[in-house]
Amino acid sequence: MSEKKSLLLAIPCFNESANVEAIHKSILDHVEFSKFNLNYEILFIDDGSKDNTVEQFKKVSLEDSQVSYISLSRNYGKEVAMVAGFDYFHHDAMVMLDADLQHPPALINDMINLWELGYEDVYAKRNLRRGESWMKIKTSKWYYKLLQSVSQTPVTPDAGDFRLLDKKVVLALRSMRESERYTKGLYNVAGFKKAAIDFNAEPRLHGKSKWNLKSLVNLALEGITSYTTAPLRISTLLGFFVSLFAFSYMIYVLTKTIIFGSDSSGFPTLVILLLFLGGCILISNGILGEYIARIFMEVKRRPLYFIETKHIGTDVRGKDDHKDE
Repeated sequence: MSEKKSLLLAIPCFNESANVEAIHKSILDHVEFSKFNLNYEILFIDDGSKDNTVEQFKKVSLEDSQVSYISLSRNYGKEVAMVAGFDYFHHDAMVMLDADLQHPPALINDMINLWELGYEDVYAKRNLRRGESWMKIKTSKWYYKLLQSVSQTPVTPDAGDFRLLDKKVVLALRSMRESERYTKGLYNVAGFKKAAIDFNAEPRLHGKSKWNLKSLVNLALEGITSYTTAPLRISTLLGFFVSLFAFSYMIYVLTKTIIFGSDSSGFPTLVILLLFLGGCILISNGILGEYIARIFMEVKRRPLYFIETKHIGTDVRGKDDHKDE
């Protein structure tokens, strides 16, 4: 008789105290662990919450010995919180999902079915995004189209972090230690055998989204600059075309002067050209600055995160490891 496989359900949280009990109950109610003969562990990852999210972790862990949690020393962002989940991983597969119940736990059963068929990265692809504004949905589509057009590695639109990852994939992602992360791109960099499941994203159960305009813009810039070097190439092409334009204009002025004589009324044209060239230079310098800033952060080789507290459930590893660190 084959040994039971184990599944880790990792849930990054930031100020999600109102949703912790609900997501835990929904997982137990909808995921058929016994049907698939799976051991499981639920890992909550606190990303420096300011409310009583950690207290809710403690409450749930007392009710369910399969619940563990990690509390990071400050708010590092979801990308780094997911790395903490990858580092903790010691199972056969892992499901990453949000705490706000926009990711329906019932879908995990379909993911497990595909995993048992041999797929190693089973991701949930959104058909509808209930509770999100028209503008947010549209800008997201435009962003993914842009990223697809400039990237050499495929990018999967409408697919987030809600997915089941085989051990091979998790170990590959764990090995990628860059601090300026765009995990949605890293899934495709890692490769492996993928399958998609369509679903409709529900509105948040409680609270508001932590993704404001500033954080979304930062994520978009992170995705472009960490996933592709196309902006550098665009900057090079821009310089080439501006130089070609300047050379062509020089030939035009020279020819005009030879045929019609000199004309001293070119001051507005000169100002326009100087402003245009200055703008191109500033844009190019800005693009270079974005990449240099990321190189600066990477070469420091700082740890991605620090853990403040850690709790491992009693039944997680087959021994009494129920403790707080």
